Amino acid sequence: MNNTYHTPVMLQECIDGLNIRPDGKYVDVTFGGGGHSREIMKHLGEDGELLAFDQDADAQRNKIDDERFIFIDQNFRYLKNFTRLHNAIPVDGILADLGVSSYQFDEAERGFSIRFDAELDMRMNRSSALTAKEVINTYAEADLHRIFGIYGEIQNARSLANTIATARLSAPINTVADLKNAIAARIPRGKENKYLAQVFQALRIEVNQELEALKDFLIQSAEVLVSGGRLVVMSYHSLEDRLVKNFIAKGKFTGELEKDIYGNDNRPFEAVSRGAITASKEEIEKNNRARSAKLRIAVKK
Repeated sequence: MNNTYHTPVMLQECIDGLNIRPDGKYVDVTFGGGGHSREIMKHLGEDGELLAFDQDADAQRNKIDDERFIFIDQNFRYLKNFTRLHNAIPVDGILADLGVSSYQFDEAERGFSIRFDAELDMRMNRSSALTAKEVINTYAEADLHRIFGIYGEIQNARSLANTIATARLSAPINTVADLKNAIAARIPRGKENKYLAQVFQALRIEVNQELEALKDFLIQSAEVLVSGGRLVVMSYHSLEDRLVKNFIAKGKFTGELEKDIYGNDNRPFEAVSRGAITASKEEIEKNNRARSAKLRIAVKK
């Protein structure tokens, strides 16, 4: 295994959260470099089973050679279809690590990183049609404003969208460098990296429909887990964490918790951890990616 691919964040906390039974069925919906999956496999007996999802073709190189392991090259928003296809419903635990793997950032031609010049791509699944280049060059100014404001949490989202819409009239914005040059006047001094990271995050979320996929996944996780089964989700920005937190607390993504006339609520999960678990100081010193990670653990009612 290539260790530079992805150092799993809060590995022990994730494994503890899953509360693994040796003969249980588990799903790692974000296989990546396989770090979490390999650790789960160590806790499974001969009757245990692990299904792993990843839509990124690069992740397939890390497949685990074990008959108890099944790799599914799909986005986790199809969790229910494919666990059913493999006769794995109900499952005992589901793990999701929503971070983009460091490996994807380090592959220059993927266009995920502000450090390299490359085509504006950002597709996790390289066979999907929509790229960041297309978003930048074809989306209406109002849609760019919405994406940068909501997904990037960028304060000058409106003027940023206007700057891009104006710049692309004279020449298409095809590469990371083109985009940086086009928006240079909008980037706050001294905060260049943070600002560009927010711009890239917004584009990545739109290209990969990440929040829609996350909602689909969370709803289905309640449907495929056995009663008493565990859901373990690690997120790296507030948009994702808010969806996870709301779904665990209320069984939906917005609004208040609903109760019936007997005072029973219909949310499928009960939180195991009070609030979000964060990485230790020691771990953050070793792995900077752990700094923004928030881990939430819930049990199916």
